[in-house]
Amino acid sequence: MMRFLVPVLLLLLGLGAGIGAGLFLATPVPEAGNVETAAPATAGRTDGQTGGQTEFVRLNNQFVVPVVARDRVTAMVVISLSVEMRLGTADAVYAREPRLRDGLLQAMFDHANRGGFDGAFTDANSMDVLRRMLIEVARDLLGEDVRGVLITEIARQDV
Repeated sequence: MMRFLVPVLLLLLGLGAGIGAGLFLATPVPEAGNVETAAPATAGRTDGQTGGQTEFVRLNNQFVVPVVARDRVTAMVVISLSVEMRLGTADAVYAREPRLRDGLLQAMFDHANRGGFDGAFTDANSMDVLRRMLIEVARDLLGEDVRGVLITEIARQDV
């Protein structure tokens, strides 16, 4: 009997410790989804917007863009984006997210096909070109409430 009791007690102890650690280390989720409020925008922004409060809407899934050379995939680029919106307009991003993701992904495919992800793809000029393309797509779909598109993560993996 004791032979079965010790493993069961150790199992319960480990399960309790794991749940306790998970609750203790859990990051609180904002009530309104993935929205963060920012201080007023400052002058000199690349999108030309000044003044007014904004909020950032993180797009939930990363974008995966293949880099093709000589009719074969030579690399994969993974990108995470957030959309900067006029305060109080974040719901528009969620309402049109499938269409927005499609448009943004097409812009990234175009950028890749023009060689935008070749060589030093993270240099300022290349990133500015990509950012402008993404902002244009977002404004076409969401209107002038879009203040910017932020590239929050980017990584390239050669295959």
